[in-house]
Amino acid sequence: MRKMACKVAYEGTYFAGYQVQPGKRTIQGEIEASLKKIHKGEELRIHSSGRTDSLVHATGQVFHFETSLAIPVSRWAKALNALLPADIRIIEAVEVSKDFHARYSAISKQYRYRILLTKEGDLFRRNHCYHFTEMLDIEAIKEAAQHILGKHDFSAFCAANTSVIDKIRTVTRLELQHVGDELLFIVEGDGFLYNMVRIMVGTLLEVGTGKRDPHELQAIIEGCDRTKAGKTAPGHGLYLHQVNYPEPIFS
Repeated sequence: MRKMACKVAYEGTYFAGYQVQPGKRTIQGEIEASLKKIHKGEELRIHSSGRTDSLVHATGQVFHFETSLAIPVSRWAKALNALLPADIRIIEAVEVSKDFHARYSAISKQYRYRILLTKEGDLFRRNHCYHFTEMLDIEAIKEAAQHILGKHDFSAFCAANTSVIDKIRTVTRLELQHVGDELLFIVEGDGFLYNMVRIMVGTLLEVGTGKRDPHELQAIIEGCDRTKAGKTAPGHGLYLHQVNYPEPIFS
């Protein structure tokens, strides 16, 4: 058996999320259906670096699977893309070692959150950016973001219904960039809780509009209480941008 790893991009707009759900259109379901056709009806399960919610996009999700087929490495991406819908694209496929795991071998992930700052919005970006019309104090957001950096219990930035017990994570990068008429949040860390990035963004936007003081972030984190943090930013502005491994596996 060979183990293959794939880097995949998808537009999350018309999916019920990444993970397979009976009777619903999901990214995992579409990929596994395509692999089943390639394997002449054999059921295969893919294992990803993590799950994304409905409406959330990816430019660098990673998954792996095992195969007995002798298809050359260079042909896997083309073979899958020929069967996948237009809103899922395999960017690259590589053969990896037997001990590689898309999730457990990862050492960090980078998410990006796009905010459109124009007054009227943009018809063609309505599913790909969060249209935010209020004025933002960028310096206040940057000041608040400093409290998020580092190793913390991020219970306050995690959906209340999560079953995860250990909520300690390390955020190594939280950066804001102006890209044309958009504000881009870049967040990198060793792992993320359910809705963690979206709650961070929602809370920082409240700082930016003056609803919160930048120094409140420290108390919110120390309090470990989800109700003290801000609203969860909408899913359609979020992108899983990159998954990092000890040794780079993609070109």
